Amino acid sequence: MRRISDDIYYIGVDDVNSPLFENQYPVPEGMAMNSYVIIDDKVAVLDTTDEHLIDPWEANLKEALQGRDIDYLVVHHMEPDHSAAAYRLLQQHEKMKVVATQKAIQLFTQFFPQADLTDRTIIVKEGDTLPLGKHSLRFFTAPMVHWPEVMVSYEQKEKILFSADAFGKFGALSKTGFTDQEDTDWACEARRYYFNICGKYGAPVQTLLKKAATLDLSLICPLHGPMLGQTINDCVALYNTWSRYEAEKHGVLIAHASAHGGTAKAAEMLADMLREKGEEVSVIDLCHEDVSYAVEDAFMFDRVVLAASSYDAALFPPMHDLIYHLQIKAWQNKRVALIENGSWAPSAARVMREMLGSMKNIDIIEPQITIKSRLNDTTIAELKELSKII
Repeated sequence: MRRISDDIYYIGVDDVNSPLFENQYPVPEGMAMNSYVIIDDKVAVLDTTDEHLIDPWEANLKEALQGRDIDYLVVHHMEPDHSAAAYRLLQQHEKMKVVATQKAIQLFTQFFPQADLTDRTIIVKEGDTLPLGKHSLRFFTAPMVHWPEVMVSYEQKEKILFSADAFGKFGALSKTGFTDQEDTDWACEARRYYFNICGKYGAPVQTLLKKAATLDLSLICPLHGPMLGQTINDCVALYNTWSRYEAEKHGVLIAHASAHGGTAKAAEMLADMLREKGEEVSVIDLCHEDVSYAVEDAFMFDRVVLAASSYDAALFPPMHDLIYHLQIKAWQNKRVALIENGSWAPSAARVMREMLGSMKNIDIIEPQITIKSRLNDTTIAELKELSKII
């Protein structure tokens, strides 16, 4: 437990043992599962935690309550990493009411079909308020950031935005720091978190940013990652760039998927050529690095090179996986160069073009390069020319 202000407490828990978040994203620095409680004339708990963290979370809650009962459980987001203890609270606190959107209540009954919510809910809509005493919460709906039931709340006395999954970040608070004053590199893992989890939903994020712009904010308290105070404007500016599908940096991602090393060598050679020209270059080996890092850099930079082996008259699976992830995250507005390798019937570029063709505003940089097994003088010269064009 940690005090945020006289009446508002952080009761979240760090998960430092799970190697993956949502069973897919590597979290080498762990993950913060944030939760808050406001102690006033009325007591409001703001979200709970994941199932395997309930015991330490309950210990934090008990310490903050100091014997007080709970009047309200505010559910900003019903995803299980934030709501697993909700039914237990409902059983333990007979007068407690669940405060949530209509859609969240529907999802509550799906996750907890045994729950009897008769006379136990307060369904809120855009702009509704919940008075607690000195403190009052004002609610704003945020559908598809990144689930349809999501809302955020604004504590009007202390000007705190409880932002659900918006402005979240990978990493345990014991690793990153509790606030942005302690966290010196918020953008890095916040970026990977945003593009892999919320990346598809740029338009809904833009809608939420417009609502947040009407508020006087002293602090943003997300459901993952550190509290944001001093850097609010910078973080909001990054979210604005990200959700508009604009490149954050002028630079090049070279992502390669190489079956036997020839394609990887070409990718590294091209990277050296570009660096010699003063370009910022990120090289990611899709066969050995998690795809979430490539998704992050593909959104961050304005240009991308995809280099892949041909495989079964199609595309080497690690590259197919990256492009599939980019498709479902609504990747767009990029310039892309293609390098394929095939010993007898090169096919990788054809499949990459087909997949990229389904995306919005993808400009293919010509010409593509076709390698036959290994680089030779001709393809090295083509790489040099491609580096100039890029």
